[in-house]
This record gives sequence, C-alpha cells and structure tokens, in this order.
Amino acid sequence: MNSIINGKKVYFIFFVLLPLWLLLYLSLQPLTEYIIALIPGLGTGGRLAGAVSFFIFEAPKVLLLLTLIVFVVGIVRSYFSPDKTRRLLGGKKLFTGNVMAGLLGIVTPFCSCSAIPLFLGFVEGGVPLGVTFSFLISAPMINEVALVLLLGLFGWQTALLYIVTGLIIAISAGYVIGRLKLEKYVEPWVYEIKSGDSSFGEIELSFEQRVEYGITAVKDIVSKVWVYILLGIAVGAGIHGYVPENFMAGLMGKSAWWSVPAAVLLGVPLYSNAAGVIPIVSVLIEKGASLGTVLAFMMSVIGLSFPEAVILKKVLKIQLILIFVGVVAAGIIIVGYIFNLIY
Repeated sequence: MNSIINGKKVYFIFFVLLPLWLLLYLSLQPLTEYIIALIPGLGTGGRLAGAVSFFIFEAPKVLLLLTLIVFVVGIVRSYFSPDKTRRLLGGKKLFTGNVMAGLLGIVTPFCSCSAIPLFLGFVEGGVPLGVTFSFLISAPMINEVALVLLLGLFGWQTALLYIVTGLIIAISAGYVIGRLKLEKYVEPWVYEIKSGDSSFGEIELSFEQRVEYGITAVKDIVSKVWVYILLGIAVGAGIHGYVPENFMAGLMGKSAWWSVPAAVLLGVPLYSNAAGVIPIVSVLIEKGASLGTVLAFMMSVIGLSFPEAVILKKVLKIQLILIFVGVVAAGIIIVGYIFNLIY
C-alpha cells in the first residue's frame, strides 16, 4: 500500500506540480508588472518602484528555482551517501583522487557540523589528506543553493563559471596540501581511530524512495535558507533602487588592483551562506563592481567557512588550518584576477 501511495505521489509531482511550476515561473514578469500597477502612488520610474519591482520579481523566482533544483539534487544525492563517497575515494592517488573528491563534493550532503565525522571517516578509510581537503573545499562552496541563486540572478554562464572555478580551486588546493605532506599537523588521536566497516547492509532505494529523499531535501534546505534569501534580496533591492550606477566601480572595479585581495581578506572572517550573500553581490556587479572581485568575495565567504574552521580545530593543528585557509585564499585571489582580466 505504501508503494502505491509513493507511486501516486511521484506521478503527481512530475505531471501536476512540475507543469504548474513551469507556468508560474514563466508568468513572473507579467505578474510583477500587474502587482506594481496595483500599488497606489508607486509609479514605474522612481527609485522605490525599482526596488519594489526587483524584490517582487526576484524573490519568487529564486525560491522557485531553489525548490526545483534542491529536489533534483536531493534525488541525485540519494545515490551518494558519505560512506559510499569514502569508499570511492579510499586509496586514490593525488590528482585523480582530488578530481574525484571535488566532483563528489558537489553531490554529497554536507554542512559544517558534519566536517569532523566526514574527516575522521575519510582518514580511517585510507583517503589521502589532500584528497580529503579537496572534498571539504568543494562540498560547501559548490552547493545547490549557490547554483540556484547564481542561475537565477546571473544566468547559466556565470553559474557554470562558478562551478568550474570552484572545482579548480578545490582540486588544486587539495593537491598542493597533499604534496606538502602535512599529516604531522593532524591531531595524533585521529590516526588511532579504527571503526568498523559500514559498507555492509547498505539498502538499495527504489525510485519512489529517492523521490521522497528529494522532497525531504526541499523541506530541510528551503526551510533553513528562505529567510536569508529574502533578506539578501531585500538588501539587493535597496542597492538596486537607491545606489547610483557605477558607484562600486572605484571600490570593487577593475581599476582598483587591490580590490581582489581586499575582498578575500574581508570575506574570510565573515560567515554567511550562499542564500545571504549572492543576491547582494549580483547587485554590486550591476552598480559597477567587477565580476572577478565579486566572485572572489563570494567564494571566500562561502568556501572558507569560519564555523567549519573552528570545528576542524578539534582534529587539525592550527598550522594546517592556516595553510588550508592560505592556499584556498591564494587560489581565490588568482581566479579573481583572471576573471577581471577576461571580463
């Protein structure tokens, strides 16, 4: 009976909810214009009208994209449990392992609170230190929330650009850390842990169960980030409506050579998720900030999570944490300068 209910739910999602999602998404622009016209005294050409229009259009667009992509990624992630990821990476050599770890980091569930269990599991499973760091860099930096916001606010080209550069940073930083042979800076007790093999008894899920996994991912993730998304878009709407064009060019433009390292130095100690920072940086570009500088700031905020560094202090010595932050920050700065040269 349970499989019948799940089967009906699958058909309802794909043949009712998905077409309704598409219809609503395609109707956002005319709906925004209609709502703006209904607000008395707002008009269409003023700063307030621009800010309100930006918020009314972008908020539902981003939330709709978030819901769909989190659902799809949730289904994909049901094929990649942390234990399966550990086994795939176990014993892999540098570079090959770094590439695999970077790619698996995109689809493996991760949050700062899971950094230590994953780190311990990878080390116990024979995953090299550099490969482990490629995963720990990729997983938080390239996530579905960042992908959705970049896709909705910048377009698919910038979203793809972010994924590729994020992978390059994760792979190269992990490779460098691996070549430096920094195992001595891991707390000694980490290598003394021996856990049992958890690979046995892994249950093969049906497609209906994987769809349920996607629904659960939507409930968990969207419920946690929607407030940050609305706050970020609200700040972005204010900048959109009231900050003059090219205002940011002198501070974060190509002509300010110091803007990229300054953006990274500012972003490293900050802590925000993609939901809070991306809607703001999209408007900074609109106001004259260069793409490379903005990407560098965004990557440093999202990819170098301060809570994750604090948590990892329990398993890593401070020297390795500083090297980790320094190598990743250097990679982000290089990417920022490259994109400022290209774009």
